[in-house]
Amino acid sequence: MCVIVEEKIQGLSFWSGKVTVAPLSGGMTNENFLVSDSDNRFVVRLGDDIPIHHVLRSNELSASEAAHAAGISPAVRYHEPGILVLDYIESKTLNAEDIRNPAILEKIVPMIKSCHQSIPKYLKGPAQIFWVFHVLRDYARSLEEADSPYVKNLPEYLRITSELEALSGPYDIVFGHNDLLPANFLDDGERLWLIDWDFAGFNTPLFDLGGMASNSQLSEKQQRYVLETYFDAAVSENLWKRYEATKVASLLREVMWSMVSESYSTLDFDYRTYTQDSLTAFEAAYVEFARMFK
Repeated sequence: MCVIVEEKIQGLSFWSGKVTVAPLSGGMTNENFLVSDSDNRFVVRLGDDIPIHHVLRSNELSASEAAHAAGISPAVRYHEPGILVLDYIESKTLNAEDIRNPAILEKIVPMIKSCHQSIPKYLKGPAQIFWVFHVLRDYARSLEEADSPYVKNLPEYLRITSELEALSGPYDIVFGHNDLLPANFLDDGERLWLIDWDFAGFNTPLFDLGGMASNSQLSEKQQRYVLETYFDAAVSENLWKRYEATKVASLLREVMWSMVSESYSTLDFDYRTYTQDSLTAFEAAYVEFARMFK
């Protein structure tokens, strides 16, 4: 850990005593640290705005505070530009296998629905919209400007973007987390928590549901269970098509997010490998989607 970073964290006015700082793994858009202050422990998130990824820390702060008020996320205890201090939850970070566990999945679906419906009741100030099709087109522009080696892929990606956008509506609009990786769910033994609100914003619920399903490799049976439970109704063919289109778009967004990060990010993360893994998942999903619906 960089001495300057450690001193920056130790120098925050929030602390009541001598603090110790230890890095936490897993951050792909920020740096995370576990800080002990007397008998209390906190998570410190360091990260500036990332306009190229549509990440604004003011939005992350307001979403985090609203998510805590809704009973979904740990409390924000202190903040200043580029720094967020949250309660540390003694818990297990979930993985894809955990989420496929029926007992866990049964808890996750109502949690996502609560996120979508409850957080707007507590949200203060301006709020973002996270529209995956705009994000994809914007990523294409960023890749062109960076003279990325993936520029040759862009005409096909933009064609697919337009195709999926036409097939994924009409849209309901909710307040989405928009980054439902397994590691963003915590299990403290009694309940689940949802963390990391970098990409939060109004969106179709199908983006979160599809993203969670693809990130955790849910079976078709499990995905249909998720939709039936969330909407409290049988899954129509129209809903299934819209869901699959949005899910494929979420996979393409993950691919292009990583491609852009390869060119622009300064974090110590293996984006190249992540790009290739994400590309494999997207291509397989799109082939299956085209077989079913084209």
